[in-house]
Amino acid sequence: MNRRSFLATLGAPALGASKRPPNIVAIVADDMGWGDLAINGAADIRTPHIDGIARAGVRFTQSYSSAPECSPTRCALLTGRYPQRVGGLECAIGVNNIGRYDEAAWLQQRGELGLPATEETLSRHLKALGYDTALTGKWHLGYASKHSPKVHGFDYSFGILGGNADYFTHEEQGEGAGNVQMFENGVKTRRSGYMTDVIADAALDWLRQPRPKPFFLYLPFTAPHSPIQAKEDFDPAAGTAPHRQGHRPTYARMVERMDARIGDVLQRLQAMGAAENTIVVFVSDNGADANGSNRPFRGRKSSLWEGGIRAPLHIRWPEKIQPGREIAQVALTMDLAPTLLRAAGSQTGRFDGIDLMPFIAAARPPTERTVFWRYKRGPAVRRAVRHGNWKYVDDQGSTELHDLSVDMAEAKDLAGARNDVVQEMEKRLRAWEHDVQSPRLRDFRAR
Repeated sequence: MNRRSFLATLGAPALGASKRPPNIVAIVADDMGWGDLAINGAADIRTPHIDGIARAGVRFTQSYSSAPECSPTRCALLTGRYPQRVGGLECAIGVNNIGRYDEAAWLQQRGELGLPATEETLSRHLKALGYDTALTGKWHLGYASKHSPKVHGFDYSFGILGGNADYFTHEEQGEGAGNVQMFENGVKTRRSGYMTDVIADAALDWLRQPRPKPFFLYLPFTAPHSPIQAKEDFDPAAGTAPHRQGHRPTYARMVERMDARIGDVLQRLQAMGAAENTIVVFVSDNGADANGSNRPFRGRKSSLWEGGIRAPLHIRWPEKIQPGREIAQVALTMDLAPTLLRAAGSQTGRFDGIDLMPFIAAARPPTERTVFWRYKRGPAVRRAVRHGNWKYVDDQGSTELHDLSVDMAEAKDLAGARNDVVQEMEKRLRAWEHDVQSPRLRDFRAR
C-alpha cells in the first residue's frame, strides 16, 4: 500500500458504506516504568505480549504521559486535552475522594472533584459514531455518580473508582483504607480473585458477547501499582498476600501476570475474527514509583524529570499499520483521543493533542513540538516545558535546562550557560498557564 492510498483509508467516509470502522482496545498499565519492559531493556521481566503489540505495529521512542500521576493522565487520554483545562485534576485524586492540593480540595468540598459531564470524551464521541463502549478496570476520575463512566459514554463499566486497592480483598489503601469501591454499571459490587484477573475476565466476558457494531474497550489495569502483591503469594488464611514494597521479584511477577492477561485479550480478538481491524494501544499512565524501573531516565512518578513522564506507547492495527517500526515523533497521552477518533472517521473535537496517524503511516517525518506539564500536590508545584530538544524544569522553584538531543538522562544543567533559552521557556510556560486556566476554578481564583 502506498502513502496516498494509506491516508485515504484513515477516515470512515473514505472507508465506504460497506467497510466497518476499526474496533479500538486501549490498554493502560498503572505506574509501570519505561525500563520495566523487555523491549526497553528489562532483563528480569518477560513481556512478550506487550512487546508483541509494538512488533506487530509501531513503538514510539519519545512518548510521554500527559502527567506524572494517574488521574490527570487518564483525563488527558479521554479528553485529548491538557488536564489543567478541567481543573482540580493536576495530581491523583486521593483514595476516598480526597483533594490533595488547594484547588482539588475546594472542588471536593463542593462535590465537584472529578471529570465533569460537560467535558467531551473519546468514549462519548465513539458512542455517537455508533460504537459499543466499555470500561473494565480503574476509573480514578471521580467517585460521584455525576462523574461516572456512564455519563462519559460508556455503555458498560466495571472496576474500581479510586487509585488503588489490595489485589485480593479489593479494599482501598491509604486515606480510605478498608473501603471497597468496586462498581458495575454504577452499582456497587464484589468479586473474588486477583485484581488483574478480575479486570481481564470482565473485559473478556464483554468481548464474548455478540458485537455486531464496532467496539471501544478501555482496559486500564491497576497493575503494577502498589500494593506490591503477586498472585502466587496468596495466603488463604489471611485472604490476601503480603505487601512487598520494594521487592523487585514480586513486582516483576505482577507485570508478567498483566502481560499474560493482555495476551488473553489479544487471543480473544483473534478468535472473534476482529484482530485485523482492531487498533490496539498500550500505554503506561506515568513513570514507575520506587518499585519499578525508569532506566535510562532520571526521576520517577510524581516528578517531571524524564523518568516521571516517559511512558511506553505501542500501537498496532494489522489492517493498516506496517509492523516493526520505531517512531521518534514526540507523543503524549492526550494525542490518543484525536488519533483514534480520526481513525474512526470523526472530524469533531477540541484537542490539544495531535493525530499521530500521519507519523505512523510514515507519510510525515517527526516534527518539532512544544509541550507542557504542571503537577500540584500539597504545597508542591512542578512545571516543565519541552520545546524541540530543549527541556526546562521548574521543580518547586529549583530550575534546570537540558538539551535532550545529547542528554536524555538530564545530567548536565545548562541553565547558567543559556539564560536566553531559560527566559524563552519561562515565557512559554507563563503563556500556556494563562491559556489552560480552568473556567470552573474562576471563583477559586477570585477569592
